[in-house]
Amino acid sequence: MPASRPDSDHTEPACDGDRRCPRPATAGRVVWPVVLVLAVLTLAGLALACAWGLGGGGGLLAAVRLGVGHRGDGQGGLAGPVEHAMSEGAVTVVALRPELPTATTVRVEPRAWKATVRAQGGLVADELTVIGARVAGRIAEVAVEVGQRVAAGDVLVRLDDTELRLRVVQAQAQLGRVRAAIGLDPVAETIAGTGSTSDADAVEVSAAPEVVRERARLDEARAQLARLQALADRNAVSRSDLDAGVAAVAVAEATLAAAVQQVEEKVALVKVHRAQLALTRETWEQAVVRAPFEGLVQSRHGSAAGASVQVGDPLVTLVRTDPLRFRGTVPERLALQLREGQTVTVRLDGVAEPIRTRVARIAPVLDEMSRTLLFEADIPNPEGLLRSGLFAQADVVVDAEAEALVVPTSSVLEFAGTEKVWLLGPGGEPRGVPVRTGRRSKGLVEIVSGLSSGDFVVQHADTAAGLAGGGSP
Repeated sequence: MPASRPDSDHTEPACDGDRRCPRPATAGRVVWPVVLVLAVLTLAGLALACAWGLGGGGGLLAAVRLGVGHRGDGQGGLAGPVEHAMSEGAVTVVALRPELPTATTVRVEPRAWKATVRAQGGLVADELTVIGARVAGRIAEVAVEVGQRVAAGDVLVRLDDTELRLRVVQAQAQLGRVRAAIGLDPVAETIAGTGSTSDADAVEVSAAPEVVRERARLDEARAQLARLQALADRNAVSRSDLDAGVAAVAVAEATLAAAVQQVEEKVALVKVHRAQLALTRETWEQAVVRAPFEGLVQSRHGSAAGASVQVGDPLVTLVRTDPLRFRGTVPERLALQLREGQTVTVRLDGVAEPIRTRVARIAPVLDEMSRTLLFEADIPNPEGLLRSGLFAQADVVVDAEAEALVVPTSSVLEFAGTEKVWLLGPGGEPRGVPVRTGRRSKGLVEIVSGLSSGDFVVQHADTAAGLAGGGSP
Protein backbone atom coordinates (compact mmCIF):
# COMPACT_ATOMS: atom_id res chain seq x y z
CA MET A 1 0.00 0.00 0.00
CA PRO A 2 1.52 3.24 -0.95
CA ALA A 3 2.47 5.65 1.92
CA SER A 4 0.24 8.70 2.35
CA ARG A 5 1.69 12.17 1.71
CA PRO A 6 2.25 14.15 4.90
CA ASP A 7 0.52 17.51 5.51
CA SER A 8 3.86 19.30 5.59
CA ASP A 9 6.84 19.23 3.39
CA HIS A 10 8.87 17.68 6.20
CA THR A 11 9.65 14.02 5.44
CA GLU A 12 9.70 11.71 8.48
CA PRO A 13 12.34 9.02 8.42
CA ALA A 14 11.15 5.52 7.77
CA CYS A 15 10.78 3.21 10.79
CA ASP A 16 10.94 -0.51 10.74
CA GLY A 17 9.78 -2.94 13.35
CA ASP A 18 13.19 -3.37 15.01
CA ARG A 19 14.15 0.32 15.55
CA ARG A 20 12.47 3.16 17.40
CA CYS A 21 11.37 6.10 15.41
CA PRO A 22 13.57 9.12 16.51
CA ARG A 23 11.71 12.16 18.04
CA PRO A 24 12.60 15.70 17.01
CA ALA A 25 14.39 17.43 19.95
CA THR A 26 14.75 20.96 18.49
CA ALA A 27 11.74 22.46 20.35
CA GLY A 28 12.84 21.29 23.80
CA ARG A 29 16.39 22.55 23.37
CA VAL A 30 15.15 26.02 22.46
CA VAL A 31 12.12 26.57 24.73
CA TRP A 32 13.57 25.67 28.18
CA PRO A 33 16.61 27.99 28.11
CA VAL A 34 14.38 30.84 27.01
CA VAL A 35 11.97 30.18 29.85
CA LEU A 36 14.84 30.05 32.38
CA VAL A 37 16.29 33.35 31.18
CA LEU A 38 12.88 35.03 31.33
CA ALA A 39 12.34 33.77 34.87
CA VAL A 40 15.71 35.09 36.06
CA LEU A 41 15.10 38.49 34.48
CA THR A 42 11.62 38.66 36.00
CA LEU A 43 12.93 37.94 39.51
CA ALA A 44 15.72 40.49 39.12
CA GLY A 45 13.26 43.12 38.00
CA LEU A 46 11.01 42.41 40.95
CA ALA A 47 13.94 42.72 43.37
CA LEU A 48 14.96 46.08 41.93
CA ALA A 49 11.33 47.22 42.03
CA CYS A 50 11.12 46.35 45.73
CA ALA A 51 14.33 48.19 46.60
CA TRP A 52 13.49 51.32 44.64
CA GLY A 53 9.87 51.43 45.69
CA LEU A 54 10.62 51.16 49.42
CA GLY A 55 13.67 53.46 49.31
CA GLY A 56 11.81 56.39 47.79
CA GLY A 57 12.37 55.62 44.07
CA GLY A 58 9.89 57.00 41.53
CA GLY A 59 7.55 55.02 39.28
CA LEU A 60 6.76 52.35 41.92
CA LEU A 61 4.07 52.06 44.60
CA ALA A 62 5.32 51.40 48.15
CA ALA A 63 3.06 51.32 51.20
CA VAL A 64 4.52 50.98 54.71
CA ARG A 65 2.44 50.47 57.79
CA LEU A 66 4.23 50.75 61.16
CA GLY A 67 2.77 50.50 64.64
CA VAL A 68 4.00 53.45 66.79
CA GLY A 69 3.63 53.78 70.55
CA HIS A 70 4.82 56.83 72.59
CA ARG A 71 5.70 56.72 76.24
CA GLY A 72 4.95 59.53 78.60
CA ASP A 73 8.58 60.61 78.89
CA GLY A 74 8.81 61.70 75.29
CA GLN A 75 10.20 58.36 74.07
CA GLY A 76 8.27 56.15 71.70
CA GLY A 77 8.48 52.75 70.08
CA LEU A 78 8.01 51.50 66.55
CA ALA A 79 6.82 47.91 66.08
CA GLY A 80 4.43 45.81 64.03
CA PRO A 81 4.28 43.81 60.82
CA VAL A 82 5.09 45.58 57.62
CA GLU A 83 3.33 44.74 54.40
CA HIS A 84 4.90 45.80 51.14
CA ALA A 85 2.77 45.96 48.05
CA MET A 86 4.57 46.83 44.83
CA SER A 87 3.06 47.14 41.44
CA GLU A 88 4.78 47.63 38.12
CA GLY A 89 3.02 46.90 34.89
CA ALA A 90 1.21 43.58 35.07
CA VAL A 91 3.46 42.11 37.77
CA THR A 92 2.35 42.39 41.43
CA VAL A 93 4.24 40.96 44.39
CA VAL A 94 3.06 41.04 48.02
CA ALA A 95 5.53 40.14 50.78
CA LEU A 96 4.60 39.70 54.43
CA ARG A 97 7.43 40.39 56.93
CA PRO A 98 7.72 38.97 60.43
CA GLU A 99 7.44 41.00 63.68
CA LEU A 100 9.85 44.00 63.61
CA PRO A 101 12.03 45.26 66.51
CA THR A 102 11.17 48.36 68.55
CA ALA A 103 12.76 51.71 67.49
CA THR A 104 13.29 54.43 70.16
CA THR A 105 12.31 58.00 69.38
CA VAL A 106 13.56 61.29 70.86
CA ARG A 107 11.88 64.65 71.14
CA VAL A 108 13.59 67.59 69.47
CA GLU A 109 13.88 70.42 71.97
CA PRO A 110 16.15 73.45 72.41
CA ARG A 111 19.01 72.97 74.81
CA ALA A 112 22.11 74.86 75.92
CA TRP A 113 24.50 74.88 72.98
CA LYS A 114 27.28 77.47 73.17
CA ALA A 115 27.64 79.58 70.05
CA THR A 116 31.15 79.19 68.67
CA VAL A 117 33.21 80.50 65.81
CA ARG A 118 35.53 78.11 64.00
CA ALA A 119 38.94 79.57 63.19
CA GLN A 120 41.93 78.10 61.41
CA GLY A 121 45.51 79.13 62.01
CA GLY A 122 48.77 77.90 63.43
CA LEU A 123 51.16 78.05 66.34
CA VAL A 124 53.82 80.73 66.29
CA ALA A 125 56.70 81.43 68.64
CA ASP A 126 56.21 83.93 71.44
CA GLU A 127 59.50 85.58 70.45
CA LEU A 128 61.65 85.09 67.36
CA THR A 129 64.76 87.11 66.65
CA VAL A 130 67.66 86.95 64.24
CA ILE A 131 70.79 87.79 66.23
CA GLY A 132 73.43 89.55 64.16
CA ALA A 133 76.98 90.75 64.65
CA ARG A 134 77.26 94.12 66.39
CA VAL A 135 80.93 94.52 65.47
CA ALA A 136 82.91 93.48 62.46
CA GLY A 137 85.47 90.75 62.86
CA ARG A 138 86.40 87.12 62.37
CA ILE A 139 84.44 84.31 64.04
CA ALA A 140 86.55 82.48 66.59
CA GLU A 141 83.94 80.02 67.92
CA VAL A 142 80.29 79.03 67.46
CA ALA A 143 79.11 77.70 70.82
CA VAL A 144 75.58 76.39 69.96
CA GLU A 145 73.87 73.91 67.66
CA VAL A 146 70.41 73.84 66.07
CA GLY A 147 67.73 72.85 68.58
CA GLN A 148 69.90 73.59 71.61
CA ARG A 149 68.19 75.27 74.56
CA VAL A 150 70.00 78.33 75.90
CA ALA A 151 69.43 80.63 78.85
CA ALA A 152 69.54 84.40 78.77
CA GLY A 153 73.18 85.50 78.65
CA ASP A 154 74.60 82.23 77.32
CA VAL A 155 77.39 82.59 74.74
CA LEU A 156 76.28 81.94 71.16
CA VAL A 157 79.26 83.13 69.07
CA ARG A 158 82.70 84.51 69.89
CA LEU A 159 84.63 86.85 67.58
CA ASP A 160 88.37 87.39 67.56
CA ASP A 161 88.86 90.27 70.04
CA THR A 162 92.60 90.92 69.78
CA GLU A 163 92.27 94.33 68.12
CA LEU A 164 89.41 95.38 70.35
CA ARG A 165 91.35 94.49 73.48
CA LEU A 166 94.27 96.68 72.34
CA ARG A 167 91.90 99.59 71.79
CA VAL A 168 90.78 99.25 75.39
CA VAL A 169 94.38 99.47 76.60
CA GLN A 170 94.91 102.59 74.50
CA ALA A 171 91.82 104.28 75.93
CA GLN A 172 92.96 103.47 79.46
CA ALA A 173 96.33 105.17 78.85
CA GLN A 174 94.73 108.31 77.46
CA LEU A 175 92.42 108.56 80.45
CA GLY A 176 95.34 108.15 82.86
CA ARG A 177 97.23 110.97 81.15
CA VAL A 178 94.46 113.54 81.50
CA ARG A 179 93.80 112.49 85.08
CA ALA A 180 97.42 113.07 85.99
CA ALA A 181 97.22 116.56 84.47
CA ILE A 182 94.75 117.67 87.16
CA GLY A 183 96.53 115.89 89.99
CA LEU A 184 94.48 112.67 90.12
CA ASP A 185 95.70 109.06 90.31
CA PRO A 186 96.30 108.10 86.66
CA VAL A 187 95.42 104.41 87.08
CA ALA A 188 92.70 104.37 89.75
CA GLU A 189 89.72 104.80 87.43
CA THR A 190 91.19 102.92 84.46
CA ILE A 191 91.59 99.74 86.52
CA ALA A 192 88.39 100.03 88.55
CA GLY A 193 86.30 100.69 85.48
CA THR A 194 83.97 103.47 84.51
CA GLY A 195 80.84 104.15 86.47
CA SER A 196 78.28 106.89 86.84
CA THR A 197 80.53 108.88 89.19
CA SER A 198 84.23 109.70 89.19
CA ASP A 199 86.72 111.43 91.47
CA ALA A 200 87.21 113.94 88.63
CA ASP A 201 83.68 115.18 89.28
CA ALA A 202 84.77 116.30 92.78
CA VAL A 203 87.84 118.23 91.66
CA GLU A 204 88.03 121.78 93.17
CA VAL A 205 89.05 124.08 90.38
CA SER A 206 90.19 126.77 92.83
CA ALA A 207 92.62 124.32 94.41
CA ALA A 208 94.36 123.46 91.19
CA PRO A 209 98.09 124.44 91.16
CA GLU A 210 97.75 126.72 88.13
CA VAL A 211 94.85 128.58 89.67
CA VAL A 212 96.61 128.96 93.03
CA ARG A 213 99.69 130.41 91.30
CA GLU A 214 97.80 132.90 89.22
CA ARG A 215 95.66 133.96 92.17
CA ALA A 216 98.86 134.74 94.15
CA ARG A 217 100.16 136.86 91.29
CA LEU A 218 96.87 138.73 91.19
CA ASP A 219 97.06 139.43 94.91
CA GLU A 220 100.62 140.73 94.52
CA ALA A 221 99.62 143.01 91.65
CA ARG A 222 96.72 144.46 93.62
CA ALA A 223 98.95 145.12 96.65
CA GLN A 224 101.49 146.87 94.45
CA LEU A 225 98.76 149.03 92.96
CA ALA A 226 97.56 150.03 96.43
CA ARG A 227 101.05 151.24 97.39
CA LEU A 228 101.36 153.20 94.18
CA GLN A 229 98.04 154.89 94.75
CA ALA A 230 99.12 155.88 98.29
CA LEU A 231 102.32 157.45 96.90
CA ALA A 232 100.37 159.16 94.12
CA ASP A 233 98.25 160.96 96.73
CA ARG A 234 101.45 162.58 98.06
CA ASN A 235 102.72 163.16 94.52
CA ALA A 236 105.59 160.81 95.25
CA VAL A 237 105.15 158.66 92.13
CA SER A 238 104.81 159.41 88.49
CA ARG A 239 101.62 158.93 86.57
CA SER A 240 103.22 156.26 84.36
CA ASP A 241 104.14 154.11 87.34
CA LEU A 242 100.58 154.27 88.56
CA ASP A 243 99.23 153.23 85.16
CA ALA A 244 101.71 150.34 85.07
CA GLY A 245 100.36 149.10 88.40
CA VAL A 246 96.77 149.18 87.14
CA ALA A 247 97.76 147.25 84.01
CA ALA A 248 99.54 144.61 86.08
CA VAL A 249 96.38 143.96 88.08
CA ALA A 250 94.35 143.55 84.89
CA VAL A 251 96.88 141.11 83.47
CA ALA A 252 96.88 139.07 86.67
CA GLU A 253 93.09 138.86 86.65
CA ALA A 254 93.08 137.63 83.03
CA THR A 255 95.77 135.10 83.73
CA LEU A 256 93.78 133.74 86.68
CA ALA A 257 90.67 133.37 84.56
CA ALA A 258 92.68 131.51 81.90
CA ALA A 259 94.09 129.17 84.52
CA VAL A 260 90.62 128.39 85.84
CA GLN A 261 89.40 127.72 82.32
CA GLN A 262 92.30 125.38 81.59
CA VAL A 263 91.62 123.36 84.71
CA GLU A 264 87.92 123.06 83.87
CA GLU A 265 88.88 121.96 80.36
CA LYS A 266 91.12 119.24 81.77
CA VAL A 267 88.31 118.01 84.05
CA ALA A 268 86.00 117.88 81.05
CA LEU A 269 88.69 116.06 79.09
CA VAL A 270 88.81 113.43 81.81
CA LYS A 271 85.09 112.87 81.33
CA VAL A 272 85.54 112.58 77.56
CA HIS A 273 88.21 109.92 77.94
CA ARG A 274 86.09 108.12 80.50
CA ALA A 275 83.31 107.86 77.92
CA GLN A 276 85.74 106.74 75.23
CA LEU A 277 87.06 104.00 77.51
CA ALA A 278 83.51 102.86 78.31
CA LEU A 279 82.63 102.77 74.61
CA THR A 280 85.77 100.81 73.77
CA ARG A 281 85.04 98.30 76.51
CA GLU A 282 81.46 97.94 75.28
CA THR A 283 82.69 97.24 71.75
CA TRP A 284 85.11 94.68 73.15
CA GLU A 285 82.29 92.92 75.01
CA GLN A 286 80.20 92.84 71.84
CA ALA A 287 82.76 90.48 70.34
CA VAL A 288 80.98 87.84 72.45
CA VAL A 289 77.42 87.35 71.11
CA ARG A 290 75.04 86.28 73.90
CA ALA A 291 71.41 85.10 74.00
CA PRO A 292 69.03 87.97 74.81
CA PHE A 293 66.40 85.61 76.29
CA GLU A 294 65.81 81.97 77.13
CA GLY A 295 64.85 79.91 74.10
CA LEU A 296 65.88 77.45 71.42
CA VAL A 297 68.34 77.84 68.56
CA GLN A 298 66.28 77.64 65.38
CA SER A 299 69.12 78.00 62.87
CA ARG A 300 72.73 79.01 62.33
CA HIS A 301 73.20 81.33 59.37
CA GLY A 302 76.32 79.85 57.90
CA SER A 303 78.24 80.62 61.07
CA ALA A 304 81.59 78.85 61.17
CA ALA A 305 84.92 79.50 62.79
CA GLY A 306 87.18 81.63 60.60
CA ALA A 307 84.40 83.34 58.67
CA SER A 308 84.48 87.14 58.53
CA VAL A 309 81.32 89.06 59.39
CA GLN A 310 80.29 92.66 59.10
CA VAL A 311 78.06 94.67 61.38
CA GLY A 312 74.49 93.39 61.07
CA ASP A 313 75.31 90.04 59.45
CA PRO A 314 72.92 87.33 60.82
CA LEU A 315 74.55 84.71 63.02
CA VAL A 316 71.85 82.77 64.92
CA THR A 317 68.03 82.68 64.95
CA LEU A 318 66.61 82.25 68.45
CA VAL A 319 62.97 81.42 69.32
CA ARG A 320 61.03 81.27 72.56
CA THR A 321 58.33 78.56 72.51
CA ASP A 322 56.94 78.86 76.04
CA PRO A 323 54.35 80.07 75.72
CA LEU A 324 53.35 79.52 72.10
CA ARG A 325 50.77 81.69 70.42
CA PHE A 326 47.82 80.36 68.44
CA ARG A 327 47.29 82.89 65.68
CA GLY A 328 44.00 82.53 63.82
CA THR A 329 41.52 84.54 61.81
CA VAL A 330 37.75 84.87 61.70
CA PRO A 331 35.73 86.17 58.73
CA GLU A 332 34.47 89.73 58.63
CA ARG A 333 30.85 88.79 59.38
CA LEU A 334 31.92 87.31 62.74
CA ALA A 335 34.54 89.92 63.66
CA LEU A 336 32.23 91.97 65.88
CA GLN A 337 31.47 88.91 68.05
CA LEU A 338 35.11 88.42 69.01
CA ARG A 339 36.20 89.68 72.44
CA GLU A 340 39.32 89.41 74.58
CA GLY A 341 38.96 86.80 77.32
CA GLN A 342 36.59 84.52 75.38
CA THR A 343 37.21 80.78 75.77
CA VAL A 344 39.16 79.13 72.96
CA THR A 345 39.46 75.37 72.35
CA VAL A 346 42.47 74.59 70.16
CA ARG A 347 42.79 71.24 68.38
CA LEU A 348 46.05 69.96 66.90
CA ASP A 349 46.65 66.98 64.64
CA GLY A 350 48.37 64.26 66.62
CA VAL A 351 47.28 65.65 70.01
CA ALA A 352 44.42 63.70 71.52
CA GLU A 353 43.21 66.23 74.06
CA PRO A 354 42.13 69.72 72.97
CA ILE A 355 43.87 72.70 74.55
CA ARG A 356 41.70 75.27 76.31
CA THR A 357 42.84 78.86 76.61
CA ARG A 358 41.47 82.38 76.13
CA VAL A 359 41.67 85.13 73.53
CA ALA A 360 44.64 87.27 74.54
CA ARG A 361 45.01 89.79 71.72
CA ILE A 362 42.86 91.02 68.82
CA ALA A 363 44.14 93.00 65.85
CA PRO A 364 42.74 96.55 65.69
CA VAL A 365 41.95 96.37 61.95
CA LEU A 366 40.84 93.73 59.44
CA ASP A 367 43.08 92.48 56.69
CA GLU A 368 42.02 94.36 53.57
CA MET A 369 42.91 91.52 51.20
CA SER A 370 41.27 88.56 52.96
CA ARG A 371 38.66 90.54 54.94
CA THR A 372 39.49 88.61 58.09
CA LEU A 373 40.32 89.62 61.66
CA LEU A 374 43.42 88.26 63.35
CA PHE A 375 43.51 87.21 67.00
CA GLU A 376 45.96 85.41 69.30
CA ALA A 377 45.67 83.05 72.26
CA ASP A 378 48.57 81.98 74.50
CA ILE A 379 49.26 78.24 74.88
CA PRO A 380 51.57 77.11 77.71
CA ASN A 381 54.38 74.85 76.52
CA PRO A 382 56.67 74.25 79.52
CA GLU A 383 57.93 70.86 78.31
CA GLY A 384 58.52 72.02 74.76
CA LEU A 385 56.38 69.24 73.22
CA LEU A 386 54.56 71.60 70.85
CA ARG A 387 56.37 73.16 67.92
CA SER A 388 56.04 76.49 66.25
CA GLY A 389 54.45 76.23 62.81
CA LEU A 390 51.92 73.48 63.61
CA PHE A 391 48.54 73.82 61.91
CA ALA A 392 45.63 74.14 64.34
CA GLN A 393 41.89 74.69 64.46
CA ALA A 394 40.14 76.58 67.20
CA ASP A 395 36.57 77.07 68.40
CA VAL A 396 35.96 80.44 70.06
CA VAL A 397 32.93 80.60 72.36
CA VAL A 398 31.26 83.88 71.42
CA ASP A 399 27.99 83.26 73.32
CA ALA A 400 28.06 80.90 76.29
CA GLU A 401 24.29 81.25 76.89
CA ALA A 402 23.10 80.32 73.36
CA GLU A 403 20.63 77.47 72.63
CA ALA A 404 20.12 75.20 69.61
CA LEU A 405 18.11 72.21 68.40
CA VAL A 406 20.22 69.08 68.80
CA VAL A 407 19.64 65.37 68.24
CA PRO A 408 21.79 62.31 68.84
CA THR A 409 24.40 61.73 66.19
CA SER A 410 22.88 58.30 65.54
CA SER A 411 19.62 59.97 64.43
CA VAL A 412 21.29 61.43 61.35
CA LEU A 413 21.89 59.17 58.37
CA GLU A 414 24.36 60.27 55.71
CA PHE A 415 24.16 58.93 52.19
CA ALA A 416 25.52 60.31 48.91
CA GLY A 417 26.27 63.69 50.45
CA THR A 418 22.77 64.06 51.91
CA GLU A 419 21.89 64.08 55.61
CA LYS A 420 18.47 62.84 56.76
CA VAL A 421 16.59 62.07 59.93
CA TRP A 422 13.48 59.88 60.29
CA LEU A 423 10.66 62.14 61.43
CA LEU A 424 7.40 60.72 62.77
CA GLY A 425 4.42 61.97 60.82
CA PRO A 426 0.91 62.70 62.13
CA GLY A 427 -0.07 59.05 61.65
CA GLY A 428 3.00 57.74 63.40
CA GLU A 429 4.76 56.62 60.24
CA PRO A 430 8.47 57.56 59.83
CA ARG A 431 9.56 59.52 56.82
CA GLY A 432 13.00 60.67 55.76
CA VAL A 433 13.49 64.42 56.12
CA PRO A 434 16.64 66.17 54.83
CA VAL A 435 18.37 68.36 57.40
CA ARG A 436 21.37 70.64 57.58
CA THR A 437 23.65 69.99 60.52
CA GLY A 438 26.14 72.12 62.40
CA ARG A 439 28.64 71.35 65.12
CA ARG A 440 28.99 67.94 66.74
CA SER A 441 29.91 67.40 70.36
CA LYS A 442 29.71 64.48 72.79
CA GLY A 443 27.40 62.32 70.70
CA LEU A 444 25.07 65.18 69.73
CA VAL A 445 24.74 67.15 66.53
CA GLU A 446 23.25 70.59 65.98
CA ILE A 447 20.31 70.82 63.57
CA VAL A 448 20.58 74.09 61.68
CA SER A 449 17.47 73.57 59.52
CA GLY A 450 14.91 70.87 58.71
CA LEU A 451 13.37 70.25 62.16
CA SER A 452 11.26 72.20 64.64
CA SER A 453 11.01 72.11 68.40
CA GLY A 454 8.63 69.34 69.51
CA ASP A 455 9.29 66.99 66.57
CA PHE A 456 9.90 63.31 67.24
CA VAL A 457 12.73 61.57 65.38
CA VAL A 458 13.97 58.00 65.49
CA GLN A 459 17.05 57.77 67.70
CA HIS A 460 18.82 55.22 65.48
CA ALA A 461 18.34 56.21 61.85
CA ASP A 462 19.64 52.91 60.52
CA THR A 463 16.87 51.08 62.42
CA ALA A 464 14.21 53.31 60.91
CA ALA A 465 15.69 52.80 57.45
CA GLY A 466 15.51 49.03 57.98
CA LEU A 467 11.88 49.26 59.12
CA ALA A 468 11.06 51.24 56.00
CA GLY A 469 12.78 48.58 53.91
CA GLY A 470 15.75 50.55 52.62
CA GLY A 471 19.26 51.00 53.81
CA SER A 472 19.71 54.36 52.12
CA PRO A 473 17.77 57.50 52.95
